[in-house]
Amino acid sequence: MSTETSLAPFSRRNWLKTLAVASLANPKLFASQAAHFAPKAKRIIWLTQAGAPSQLDLFDYKPGLASQFDKDLPNSVRGEQRLTGMTAGQKRFPIAPSVFKFAQHGQSGMWLSELLPHTSKFADEICLVRSLHTEAINHDPAMTLLQTGHQIGGRPAFGAWVSYGLGSDNADLPAFVALISRPSGPTNAQPLHERMWGSGFLPSKYQGVRMSSGKDPVLFLSNPPGITTERRRAMLDDVAALNRLKIADYHDPETQARIDQYEMAFRMQSAVPDLADLSKEPADIHERYGPESKKPGTYAANCILARRLAERGVRFIQLYHRGWDQHNNLPSGIKSQCHDTDQPTAALLAELKERGMLDDTLVIWGGEFGRTVYSQGVLTRDNHGRDHHPRCYSVWMAGAGVKGGHVHGETDDFSYNIVKDPVHIHDLNATALHLLGLDHTRLTYRFQGRDYRLTDIHGEVVKGILA
Repeated sequence: MSTETSLAPFSRRNWLKTLAVASLANPKLFASQAAHFAPKAKRIIWLTQAGAPSQLDLFDYKPGLASQFDKDLPNSVRGEQRLTGMTAGQKRFPIAPSVFKFAQHGQSGMWLSELLPHTSKFADEICLVRSLHTEAINHDPAMTLLQTGHQIGGRPAFGAWVSYGLGSDNADLPAFVALISRPSGPTNAQPLHERMWGSGFLPSKYQGVRMSSGKDPVLFLSNPPGITTERRRAMLDDVAALNRLKIADYHDPETQARIDQYEMAFRMQSAVPDLADLSKEPADIHERYGPESKKPGTYAANCILARRLAERGVRFIQLYHRGWDQHNNLPSGIKSQCHDTDQPTAALLAELKERGMLDDTLVIWGGEFGRTVYSQGVLTRDNHGRDHHPRCYSVWMAGAGVKGGHVHGETDDFSYNIVKDPVHIHDLNATALHLLGLDHTRLTYRFQGRDYRLTDIHGEVVKGILA
């Protein structure tokens, strides 16, 4: 056996051990890429309103609809739009104006609904995009497209791409954390699948970690009875040694990912309990976020947790609030949802601003598509429902690098079609990556012989919303 052959396995193993030690000392070394240019944002908090909030009742003021109550939506407006199975069989498409009042707010004079009294105070911090659109018409593919750039599951979530591109800022916490809050009122809450925060074909170390409101904020994080921290450490060392032997033989990156995840889990055993303990927050903070903030798992509690995660260097925080799927009883349903979300959202913006973090934190608020101007089912003066509407809807962004007090895009008189500055989901994602210092066309990963990216082969940075 030659000297070169006999020394090769030893060199590989020592090199891998060196990498493992380095990864614990500086996780940024193991970002697969790096920022392509100076970022405006260090982190993103994405307040995902799952179920599709009605833009007509929150953000897209259409006073002219008041005189159109119960009139049929003109065929010239509806055109050949694809309809869901829930309204395709309706004989009529009666117009349902919003029952809620709108008013102008801030120096910008932004029109916002009375359902958002707290968020309205930040009108001059918000960049409201009224012209977002998507081709997905049902919840699961629409949410999957929003999160992964494709309607079919299997691709990495936005947060996984960020983790892959930029690495972590905290050795004791993952770069990507998902939170799910439960609505307080009766709702039609669509399910959320783990692929929404999954890594797809990226190495599994980039997947999001879901934090829950149970006894263990992260499932299976605590040691089982009878297992001490010292014994746990010894077990992980032995398993890592065996895994490194496999790496030397097979060069499987998933084996290294497994080592990294075991180490992360061990460090999280110390970091997460302190992070998740909201009882340490002062009473005035809970008052600011509202009475629900003391109940684990609520949107208000998760907004506080999102701020705590951001303070500790977590790059991508995805907070899902379900229950916006109002096919019937929309006035009461959307009022309940805004009760859950409006005050905590504003409190989060206020805290980030006061702590000097809004300058380098991008906050995004919105769902997967919009709602129809016509009523689903029976229409009365004080009650109606709205179906899914992918052709136009509203989201807002605030913080790092976006124009505050700015409205981008415009829809027609029925909030049905976009008439100015359309923004596709891919454009939104490209812009958010841009604010993180990432060029969406260069953040790629080769899989099955092809270079993939979050925006696939689409997407343009929306320069009109950049500060």
